[in-house]
Amino acid sequence: MLWEADSYDSSDNRCIFAVVSFGIILELPRKHIVSAGLVGAVGWVVYLLVNQSSHSIIAAAFFSSLVVALVSHIFARVFKAPVTVFLVAGILPSVPGASIYRSVYHMIGNMPGQANHYLMETLQIAGAIAMAIFIMDSIFRLIQKK
Repeated sequence: MLWEADSYDSSDNRCIFAVVSFGIILELPRKHIVSAGLVGAVGWVVYLLVNQSSHSIIAAAFFSSLVVALVSHIFARVFKAPVTVFLVAGILPSVPGASIYRSVYHMIGNMPGQANHYLMETLQIAGAIAMAIFIMDSIFRLIQKK
């Protein structure tokens, strides 16, 4: 049975622990690890809400990444730290790991139709994440110039 993103419910609090653990692996400054975990948890809640209402993991990844980028920029200014401290760890829940896995799984299983479907889904999710980060970064740069 493949892991399904839809199998999580909003009461699932494992996200903050995953992001905090990832922050420890990335050797984030100790004073920012919990904040990075909160950024990831907020992003995951947005992901779940958008996915539940739109049934689109691409839209969910886009809007959750948009919120993660926004909160990361705010935290960076509040805590006087680089945006990447919060962004890299916070974006972790939106990364399309399950789609990548499914793509390779179906490729190895000689199911090219399914493999192509999940590969395209992976690329769309990655593009949505990149676009959301770019949009939010551009907005903050415009605000800084004024």
